[in-house]
Amino acid sequence: MKSLNNKIERFCLLHPRFGIPRLMLYIVIGNVLVWLFGQMDTTHTLYNLLYFDPAMFLRGQVWRLVTFALVPEASGVLWLAISLYFYYFIGSNLEQAWGAGKFTIYYFSGMLLTAVYSLLVYLIFRARVPVTATYLNLSLFFAFATLWPEQRVLLFFVIPVKMKWLAWADAALFVYQIVMYIIAGRFAFAFVPVVAMAAYLVFCGEWLFDFFRPRTVKQRARTIQFKQAVKKIQREQENAPYTRKCAVCGRTDTDSPGLEFRYCSRCAGYHCFCADHINNHIHFTE
Repeated sequence: MKSLNNKIERFCLLHPRFGIPRLMLYIVIGNVLVWLFGQMDTTHTLYNLLYFDPAMFLRGQVWRLVTFALVPEASGVLWLAISLYFYYFIGSNLEQAWGAGKFTIYYFSGMLLTAVYSLLVYLIFRARVPVTATYLNLSLFFAFATLWPEQRVLLFFVIPVKMKWLAWADAALFVYQIVMYIIAGRFAFAFVPVVAMAAYLVFCGEWLFDFFRPRTVKQRARTIQFKQAVKKIQREQENAPYTRKCAVCGRTDTDSPGLEFRYCSRCAGYHCFCADHINNHIHFTE
């Protein structure tokens, strides 16, 4: 997963124009439009034409591969507004941190994996598993909580709660729904949440595994590498005309005095990056 994530980051760096800027905004607008038209459709014909149905997809309705992400998760206007605002907040922040290209790959890979799973179940077991983007959007929530676990949000716009606690509650909901599907004998549906989390594991698995790694191991490994790297950098900068230099673009605090520089804790060693590349670079592994 780490190597795949590095390849994705390298691709995005080599193709800076790749991706759909403000992708989550378009998805939210699409959900609102579908909901508005759906209120005039008492037979739910519109929804039935949009969600991913493997049987209908094989009959030529290829638009379902994309449009199922536009099917609203809530029918009530209040819950719809809250959920869409929340997903827009999460998606826009992830796009800002990762870049439009990486966020686009994340979202569309999640869509593709979910649709492919539904299609495979239909082809192998002849069981129809119609899917929406519910679990994919919830995986965005997990990604946000992994990157910013201490970030506080207002639950129901009133109660301040840290993202990590909401993530644990979300994980409990995932497990509960999987268990309920298994108890009901609907095993094909039980794996839909798991498939939707595949993209999350690729993009955020390194942070997740690092969190569960024993603290003593993490501290020992990082301290040794950090001290060695600091000495190396100090030797290299003894005669250098600058104090900090971005490892990506090469800008320094001498030629760009107003530019902010930071050090990446995920890179192996002691590497400095400017504000434009601290969240958008290929992590050093050695």
